[in-house]
Amino acid sequence: MATTACPECDGTVRPDCDESVCTDCGLVVDTDHVDRGPDWRSFDDGPADGKRTGAPLTRSRHDRGLSTTIGHGSETRLTGRKRRRVARMRREHARARISTKRDRNQVYAFTEIRRLVGALSLPDSIRDQACTIFESAQEEDLLQGRTLEGFAAAAVYATCRVRSLSRTVEALVDVARADERELRVAYDALNRDLGLPTGPVDPREYLPRYANELDLDQSIEGRAHDLATAAVDSGHATGRNPSGVAAGCLYLAASEAGAPCTQAEAAEAADVSAVTVRHTYQALDAETN
Repeated sequence: MATTACPECDGTVRPDCDESVCTDCGLVVDTDHVDRGPDWRSFDDGPADGKRTGAPLTRSRHDRGLSTTIGHGSETRLTGRKRRRVARMRREHARARISTKRDRNQVYAFTEIRRLVGALSLPDSIRDQACTIFESAQEEDLLQGRTLEGFAAAAVYATCRVRSLSRTVEALVDVARADERELRVAYDALNRDLGLPTGPVDPREYLPRYANELDLDQSIEGRAHDLATAAVDSGHATGRNPSGVAAGCLYLAASEAGAPCTQAEAAEAADVSAVTVRHTYQALDAETN
């Protein structure tokens, strides 16, 4: 309880940060470092909830992140019998945490999804949605006869397609533990049985990455963006490989600016054939001229 009068001079006591100080003689009458305010804050429009214990829930864990672990931090201070007892407790705890084959498959697949998302520098929202897609595939019994690695990679690729992110199958295969056939088989099953709202990727999504790999100026990238926009609006990009369309737009823009960029280099950056770049370039050149 704050004191209202100074015990020394009967002066006025006013609060000053964590202290109560007399304004006349300067005596510190009381100190209080305890925060008397609420133990929680709520930024929601709904009713406030003071529950905030443990780590936040996440879709990237088979148990939503609710399980506990027995760490190794204090084990160095244990000797003999107690150390063996803690090791046994840790082993039994790990077995109880993953009790079924379904949980074991989720742990392995979610770990692979987190690794792929990190390798491709994708946001956490992609990771969580990919884990949700994998869980939906597991509930529909789509994993039978197919590899977990293929489904993990397919879930990440399907999420990128749903979000219209420019990630090709080849880019996934380069960092995945599954080959291209396993990824495509799993993706076809996801797209067919789950009815994912996947659509064609806009070729403009590939332009920044390809322009960076080809070391082209920003002005050339801007011109390529205009060419890609014209190709999409005119329907020229419909039915074509969006990666090849992006490479053709960059090559045409570089040719107009006199920048050193060959069809082979553009095709290598986009992981397509030089013939694809040439056909796209010729069609765009004829349309613009």
